[in-house]
Amino acid sequence: MPFQFDNSYARLPSEFYSLVAPTSVTEPSMIRVNRELAELLGADVGALQSPAGLSVLAGNQICAGSIPLAMAYAGHQFGGFSPQLGDGRAVLLGEVIGTDGVRYDIQLKGSGPTQFSRRGDGRSALGPVLREYIVSEAMAALGVPTTRALAAVATGEDVLREGMIAGGILTRVAQSFVRVGTFQWFAARGDVENLKVLADYVIERHYPEAKESETPYRVLLDSVIERQAVLVAHWMQLGFIHGVMNTDNTAVSGETIDYGPCAFMDTYESNKTFSSIDHQGRYGFGNQGPIAHWNLARFAETLVPLLASDADRGVAIAEEALDRFVGMYERELQRRFKAKIGLGFEADEVNTAEDPDWELVRDLLTLMEDGKADFTLVFRHLSKVLESNSDEKVLALFDCTKEIVAWLQAWRARMAEMDGGAAVALMHRSNPIFIPRNHRIEEVIEAGYSGDFELFHQLCEVLQDPFDEQPKNAAYEAAPTDDEIVPATFCGT
Repeated sequence: MPFQFDNSYARLPSEFYSLVAPTSVTEPSMIRVNRELAELLGADVGALQSPAGLSVLAGNQICAGSIPLAMAYAGHQFGGFSPQLGDGRAVLLGEVIGTDGVRYDIQLKGSGPTQFSRRGDGRSALGPVLREYIVSEAMAALGVPTTRALAAVATGEDVLREGMIAGGILTRVAQSFVRVGTFQWFAARGDVENLKVLADYVIERHYPEAKESETPYRVLLDSVIERQAVLVAHWMQLGFIHGVMNTDNTAVSGETIDYGPCAFMDTYESNKTFSSIDHQGRYGFGNQGPIAHWNLARFAETLVPLLASDADRGVAIAEEALDRFVGMYERELQRRFKAKIGLGFEADEVNTAEDPDWELVRDLLTLMEDGKADFTLVFRHLSKVLESNSDEKVLALFDCTKEIVAWLQAWRARMAEMDGGAAVALMHRSNPIFIPRNHRIEEVIEAGYSGDFELFHQLCEVLQDPFDEQPKNAAYEAAPTDDEIVPATFCGT
């Protein structure tokens, strides 16, 4: 069998999940197995790629030690609360201890209906499977905490969406799939006993240092807040837009989870949205920090009964913890964006608007938006200004050049005070060359629906080395042409 399971979540009370087996499919075929991740999980790659392994990854066979279940959770979706969501198209097969000593969840997404499917078919179209595989593995290569993709399988069956299209199953891996919405599930039911069981479980699994504290649930809250602040600042550094930052899509482990209508920006817009269902821009690029704060407030609300026996005192403790988010997030955001232009930032406090280095960053972003410049290319090409003493590649990215010429002069003057070699190295570490651009993903999906996965495999390989030059793959650096621009993305599962 490919996995050695040890299932701690299945040992929790029955209110946490519904036992359910994946629904079998008729003609599954393997598209891709992630060998590097399989090895991390201690899985036998050969076994995964065998007919028996395919049968497990397609949901046709339950291997020894697996206790398949659908996790229960609630959540705020676009600000409105749904008391019952849960895994409607996913089944947790179980957990394994990786070769790094970390416990990982193994989940099939698109494996059929569960009691939480809400009249859905529990399946996934092939396109979203390919998209999530590409983007989640790209995020991992970029150093962002994220769920991972172990395998992509074509089911050989069609699913009904806009029309009949090919189906797929993604095998996802996470340090856990516990969400803010999992806490909301019990809070909404007034089930403080199981809320405490859940909090203790998350502490044991993700924040064991909290066990040593006299106030473990405050440490839990502080820790989740910190991880979310760092995570979302990391998204911002890369121009990543999640698209559906609902509380049920917020993992308490601090991993990026649930890649639906996500996208990386091409042309910079301060509150760019791609999601076809985000009509008000709630989850736009610039709103991601404030929305993370809002989601964390919903998490803090669930912990109030555990923070203090007196409700008012519990609320005060929660508010005090939440007040730390803004400074933490802004500090991390400034640090990461200053690094993008070659400036280190080690201060303990958030710098003010008068700080000249942060002003340089903000001025550049304004010019990028006004000049319709490509987010990824501008920052990466800035290092070439230092390396070649030529502005040509940067200037070519802007509609109007007068203002950016003045900015480059000011930036050069600041960089003259720095160690040029160290600045270039910092910029190279902070600014990828290769990102999963929307038009490339659409090419992959279109080919995949025709049964051709060559572009999928090629894009996956390119994105595994995002920071280094790849001369033979230079075409993947380019921004889309006007006819290639993808203006909107869809959940599509």
